Amino acid sequence: MQVEELLNSGLNREYKVVITAADIDGRLTTILNEYRTKVKMNGFRPGKAPLSLLKKLHGERAMGQVIQESVNASVEKLYADNDIRPASRPDIDFGDVNPDSIKEGSDMSFIVKVEALPNVDITNFKAPALERLTATTSDAAVDEFCVNLAAQQKRFEKAAKTTKAENGMSVLMDFVGKIDDVAFEGGSGEDFQLELGSGSFIPGFEDQLVGVKSGDKKAVKVNFPAEYHAENLAGKAAIFDCVIKEVQKAAQTKVDDEFAKSLGLEGLAALKELGKTNLEGELAQLSRSQVKRSLLDALAKQYTFDVPKSMVDMEFESIWNQIKQDMVQSGEATYEEVGSLTEPADADEAAEFKSIAERRVRLGLLLSEIGTVNKIQVTEQEVNQRIVQEVRRYPGQEQQVFEFYQKNEQARAQMRAPIFEEKVVDFILEMADLTDKVVSKEELEKIVREGDEEETTPAKKSAKKKAPAKKVPAKKPAAKKADAEPAAKKAAAKKAPAKK
Repeated sequence: MQVEELLNSGLNREYKVVITAADIDGRLTTILNEYRTKVKMNGFRPGKAPLSLLKKLHGERAMGQVIQESVNASVEKLYADNDIRPASRPDIDFGDVNPDSIKEGSDMSFIVKVEALPNVDITNFKAPALERLTATTSDAAVDEFCVNLAAQQKRFEKAAKTTKAENGMSVLMDFVGKIDDVAFEGGSGEDFQLELGSGSFIPGFEDQLVGVKSGDKKAVKVNFPAEYHAENLAGKAAIFDCVIKEVQKAAQTKVDDEFAKSLGLEGLAALKELGKTNLEGELAQLSRSQVKRSLLDALAKQYTFDVPKSMVDMEFESIWNQIKQDMVQSGEATYEEVGSLTEPADADEAAEFKSIAERRVRLGLLLSEIGTVNKIQVTEQEVNQRIVQEVRRYPGQEQQVFEFYQKNEQARAQMRAPIFEEKVVDFILEMADLTDKVVSKEELEKIVREGDEEETTPAKKSAKKKAPAKKVPAKKPAAKKADAEPAAKKAAAKKAPAKK
C-alpha cells in the first residue's frame, strides 16, 4: 500500500491511497481458495476445483469482496500509522473510476478524507472550585405534598341528571369510533370514565363533551393527528358516537389516616414521612442539576480546542429535530411547515444553535477523555439496570423493548453513555473544592428554572410570531438536558485510547 498525504489542516486529513495490483491479486487468490473449500462444484471433490474455473464462475463476486476488504484494511492501517482517531466514517472517493470495473492485474487508487478527533490535553487537569446550593424541606412543604397527592387521587361522585359537564368533571360513557361510517378496531369502549380537560383523548374530543348531561347522545367529530402512533388512523377524520351514562363531580379527598391507608400506608404519619423523603430527593436532584451546570460552565470556559465539524453537524441536527418535534406537538407549527427545514430561517438563531452544539460536543469529548484516562467504566449490570428502567416506560411491550436492547449493541451503547457521563461528573465533583450554601427551596427551584429559561425564553417569544410556511420560528434547546450528554454518547462509544 502506498500513501500520500494531501491535506493536514486542523482536524481534517486527506490521503491518496494506492493498492498495488500484486496486493489485489494476492487477496483475490486467498479469497478464491476459501471459496474452493466451501463451494460445491459438479465433477470436483471439495477443495479440488481449479482456480481458473473458480475465477470464471465466482470471480466477479470475489473481486467485489477483494475491493471492500482492501479498502477497509487500508483505512484501518492508515489510521494506525498516522495516529488518527476518526470522528466519523471516512469519505472514500474513487474519482471517475467505478470500483466495480477494477480488474485483476490493475492497481486501485482512491482518496480518503477523514476528520480526526482532537487530542484533548488533560495532563494538568484540576477540578474547579464550585458553589453547591442546597435546601432543606419543611413541615409546610410536606403538608403541601400530601395535599397535592390527594388532589391527584381524584374521586368522582355521581352528579344530578341535570348537571352539565364541565372541565374538571368526569363523564361515564359508552362510545364507538367510526371512519367512513365503519367502526375501527380499538375505537370502542363501555363504561369508560373520562375526565374532561385531562387531555387523555386526542385534541378536540373532550372539548365537545363540555355541556353534555346524563342520558345525552353526542357525535364527536375529530381528526387524528398526522403523527398518530397507529398508522391506519393517522391523519384521518373520525366520528365517535357517545352515550353519556353519568356526569360526575370531583369529590374532595381529605388528608387523613384513611387516605394514607388507601395508598397502602400505615397512616398519616407514614404518608408524611414518605412525603419528606420524596421532597428531599427532589431537592437533592435540583442541587445536583445546579452544581453540574456550574461544573460544565466552568469546564467550557477552561477548555477550548477544535472540535470535529461532522460531530457538531450531527449534534445540531439532533437539536433542530427536537425543536421541530416540540413545535409540532405544541401546535406552534404543522409538520408540513417544519418537515423539510434543515435549520431555522433566522440566521442568528441557527448560529446560536450551532454554538450550543459545538459546546456540547467539546464537553462530551472532554468528559470522555477524563473518564478514559482515569479508567472510569460502566458495568453491564449498570446498563441492564438502566434498560429495566426504560422497559418499564412501555407497559405491555416490555418483552419487545428488552429484546431490542439485548440484540442491538448500538442501542446499548446509547444507554451506557449517560451513565458514563454521570460517573465522570461524580469523579470530578469528588475532586472539586465544593462550598455548600443553604438556600430556600423556592430559591433553588428559581435558580435551576432560570438556568433552563436562559435558552428557552427567547425561543418562546419567537414562537408566538405567526410563522409562514418555511419560515418557522425556532425554540431554543432546553438547558435542563445535560449539555454534554448527546455528544458524550458519541465520544464514549468510540472508546478512545487514553492520552498519556
